[in-house]
Amino acid sequence: MTDNLAENYKKAYDNQLGYGERPALILIDFVQAYFEPDCELYADVQAELDSALRIRDVARQAGVPVMYTNVVYDADGLNGGVFFRKAKPLHNMIRGNPMGAWPAGLTPAADELVVTKQYPSAFFGTSLSSTLTAAGIDSLIITGLTTSGCIRATCIDACSYGFIPIVVSDACGDRHDDPHQANLFDMNAKYADVVSEAQVTEYLSGLGK
Repeated sequence: MTDNLAENYKKAYDNQLGYGERPALILIDFVQAYFEPDCELYADVQAELDSALRIRDVARQAGVPVMYTNVVYDADGLNGGVFFRKAKPLHNMIRGNPMGAWPAGLTPAADELVVTKQYPSAFFGTSLSSTLTAAGIDSLIITGLTTSGCIRATCIDACSYGFIPIVVSDACGDRHDDPHQANLFDMNAKYADVVSEAQVTEYLSGLGK
C-alpha cells in the first residue's frame, strides 16, 4: 500500500463515467442562511452561487431542465425526524423563517421545478427520481450546498437510482475547505465525475449542435 493518496486510490478507483445524453441541472439548498453572516450556517459561498448561476444561464440556453431544492420544516420539526434533532441549525429552515428564502440573485423561473425536502438527499422522501425518469433524464449536474452534506447525499442517491452524477467543484461549497475537498475526492473516486465550471459549460454549450 502506497502512502500517496492519489496513487493509492488510483489502484482501485480510476474510472470516469462521462456525460449522459439527457442531463438536468440541480441547484441544491442555495438559501439565505448560508449567505447571512449572523446565521450559524453562514459559509461564505457567494463565489459558488455565482458559478452555479453562470452554469444555469448556459443550461437554460441549451434547453436543459433546471431544478432547485430548499428545506422546509413544520414549526415543531417533526417532519425532520432525527436529522432535525441532531443538526440544531436546521431551525433556520422552519417554514416562514427568512433564512430559508432564496438569496439575492437567485429566482427560479416559473417553469423550473423546486423540490422541497427535509433530509440531506434531494431524492429522499421526494418525487425527484420519478420526475427525472418521466422526463427521460439520464444524468444530473449537481451544484449547491454543502459539499459534505446534501451534495454528497444527493450524489450517492443519484448514482444509486441510476443517474450519472456530475458534481461541479466550483459550484459546490462548504463551511471549510477540508471537508469540501475530501468529499469531492471521494465522490470522484466512487460515485460521480467531479468537473470544473469550465468543463461543464463546454459540455452544455455543445448540446444540440
